[in-house]
Amino acid sequence: MLRSIYKPRTGNTGWIGIAGVILILILPVGIRGNAAENRVLFIQAGRMFDSAAGEFTGPAGILVEGEKFTRAGPDIETPEGARVIDLTGYTVLPGLIDCHTHLLYLENVTGQADALSTQGIKAVVMEGDALRALRGAGRARSFLEAGITTVQDLGNSGRFADVALKRAIQEGSVPGARMRVAGPGLSAVGGQFPGLLNRDSALLDDEYRVVRGVEDARQAVRENVNMGVDVIKVYADNRPNTPMLSVDELRAIVTEAHRYGLRVTAHAVSDVSVRNAVEAGIDGIDHCYQVSDDTLRLMKEKGTIVIPTFLDRWSNDRYSAMTGVDDPEAREKAWSAFRPVFKDLIDRFRKFGIPIAAGSDNYINFHCPQGEAARHVLFAYHELGMNAAEVLTAATLTAARHLGMEGRLGVIRAGALADLIAVEGDLEQDFQSLERVVFVMKEGEIFFDLPR
Repeated sequence: MLRSIYKPRTGNTGWIGIAGVILILILPVGIRGNAAENRVLFIQAGRMFDSAAGEFTGPAGILVEGEKFTRAGPDIETPEGARVIDLTGYTVLPGLIDCHTHLLYLENVTGQADALSTQGIKAVVMEGDALRALRGAGRARSFLEAGITTVQDLGNSGRFADVALKRAIQEGSVPGARMRVAGPGLSAVGGQFPGLLNRDSALLDDEYRVVRGVEDARQAVRENVNMGVDVIKVYADNRPNTPMLSVDELRAIVTEAHRYGLRVTAHAVSDVSVRNAVEAGIDGIDHCYQVSDDTLRLMKEKGTIVIPTFLDRWSNDRYSAMTGVDDPEAREKAWSAFRPVFKDLIDRFRKFGIPIAAGSDNYINFHCPQGEAARHVLFAYHELGMNAAEVLTAATLTAARHLGMEGRLGVIRAGALADLIAVEGDLEQDFQSLERVVFVMKEGEIFFDLPR
């Protein structure tokens, strides 16, 4: 199209056509950048969550210039020429962060034992990367509308279709939460497709990067780095499959990833796999459903972050209903079995001082916007005893640290990217008000605004 528009009219004007193409390609970026730099917003907040201090503060002024915060605090005067946004009737907080998502995979609840394999293989062979990325774009938008401005997407996204979606969001082709992506997760043989026949193991290559030894572990990291990932995802165990990566393989992955400045986060369910990952130097442990006190002490010593992917009561009841459990007493029984396990883990994480970052791992189709369903992990933490400030810190400050973006995300501070949301209500007194998001800003751009 560009060649036809800028085709030279005479023999000596070819360079004009080429220059025109170059200008068309580069000028929009420059224009957008200058517009962003010149935009000044002044936000009047009624209450503000200061994630750096871990507390709610009184009325505050927040100055946004371009894509960043430049000032925040009480007694800030409105700059001349700034657009004023009145959020005095709301609670303002940094944009939320979900450290464990799967935007390109959504599983329908069937109640069948082999659902993980059948639906995973269906995504690979019947949906394909293009359709998965398009569906992921809609889900990315639902996260943004739910107040989650950044996600860390951890695999189950084909052959780097997550990288493509991230780029589309970055360039403004589609609206959505900022994505930090992993590409195919690094796994032992079998991935998470239980029951897959060995003759069909090639199907795994479209969803996982199977590691075969220490040197191959290093090569797997390099392959993902070359494709533009932001984080390395490993499977320290393959549950429900049995194989696990060795400590030596995990250590090689960590060493290679850190050499490129990338953090490593691990799917780890059992105490053995958690400890293997921690001993290897992995930065974050996702799930961590079974863990001994000795392993928690080691996590504390090494500064390992935990990302607990727990259910709240709403998610439990909805999941039970989708599996055909209509009896309220049966749902209560299911919740009574889960809750004490989750509660014990949260209590022990806090007791040993393990940093908690929020992550939903929401890949279940709850028949509502996926971002809304994912946000329920924050209600789970609150139901399990964390106060509002602790939960929000997990979803802002600590989450940003886990993403390697401390100081750039998760805070309303000068120099940080201007990600900000507002909710209707007092979050400190009524945590359910987190469901009433009325304003969403990402990098100084307003995506969801108050009615005028």
